Amino acid sequence: MDLTYTEEERDFRARLREWLAKTLPELPARPSPDDWPGRRAYDLGWQRRLYEAGYAGLHWPVDAGGRGATPTQHLIFLEETERAGAPYVGANFVGLLHAGPTIAAEGTAGQRARWLPPVLRGDEVWCQGFSEPDAGSDLASLRTRAVRDGDDYVITGSKIWTSHAEVADWCELLVRTDPGAPKHRGISWLAMPMDAPGVTVRPLRTLAGSTEFAEVFLDEVRVPVANRVGAENDGWRVTMVTLSFERGTAFVGEVVACRRTLGELARTARANGRWDDAVLRRRLGRLYGEFGALWRLTQWNVSESERSGGVPGIGGSVFKLAYSHARQELYDVAAEVLGAASLSLDEEWTLDRLSSLSYTIAAGTSQIQRNIVAERILGLPKGR
Repeated sequence: MDLTYTEEERDFRARLREWLAKTLPELPARPSPDDWPGRRAYDLGWQRRLYEAGYAGLHWPVDAGGRGATPTQHLIFLEETERAGAPYVGANFVGLLHAGPTIAAEGTAGQRARWLPPVLRGDEVWCQGFSEPDAGSDLASLRTRAVRDGDDYVITGSKIWTSHAEVADWCELLVRTDPGAPKHRGISWLAMPMDAPGVTVRPLRTLAGSTEFAEVFLDEVRVPVANRVGAENDGWRVTMVTLSFERGTAFVGEVVACRRTLGELARTARANGRWDDAVLRRRLGRLYGEFGALWRLTQWNVSESERSGGVPGIGGSVFKLAYSHARQELYDVAAEVLGAASLSLDEEWTLDRLSSLSYTIAAGTSQIQRNIVAERILGLPKGR
């Protein structure tokens, strides 16, 4: 992993900074967190600006509509947009970071042509239909059934924690197509239109008061067989591709955000007198080192992804495990620095702290990540 910058990469950073300085002041005001139609429009509008400027899908392969940028250019883009305070992917999260890369890696030419350009242009939003109420962390135990009927699958079941379902056009959906097969071998990966008859969405309110998750109920929903990505009953393998993106590269921008947050905390501690606490200073210093190490691990994971044809490896589980706990500790320290102010639900710090509690569950619990690291990286025997 070469950590030096070429002249071309330095020019790329300079051009990006110039574009951000010009573009960000032109953006409309951010909508209220509760205004999901407004948030969808805002996020899609930002994505359209990126697309028109040539920054959409920067690291996607050229034949998938991206620019085929190097891993270093991708990381420069994330650093600069975060430091400039540019909008996050928001409602575009699943399409840009999960479903889109999966279709680019596993989809047919027709599927890539149908679904990838609208994601890059900011025309369509995707949600993730993986988790189920009775499956828990054992994703392969899913029960949502898909029965073949001619050129369609007829789907019955339910999903939970479905990210951005209430504003989504499409859902990356896992279904059981062979109930008689071992649980990992009877699953298929489908693209389901959210406006199909039989789809019911019920938003879920989180501890922080947000509704970015939902329950989704499927009552004999018909989805064309042509919407299946990968072979029938090969969905678990395709899902591993999706999860490798989710754990390996989807949180990259958030590491940059956490490093910026850590700097803000240090400045706040100096201003309110908390900097005199030696124990607090040590905690901040240790977190500074930890997030610096996570950034280096991010660089390694992105570089490894490039060498393996664009699909991140299992090292993403190491990152996800370490990052989830570091983020939680970061906001515990934030509460210590801010004192009583950290209890106000009007404070962005408080909402971020509440959100951080979910990170050891989202994208695979820490227990699942430890099993992956133990079995697939360290080669330890499976527990009984």
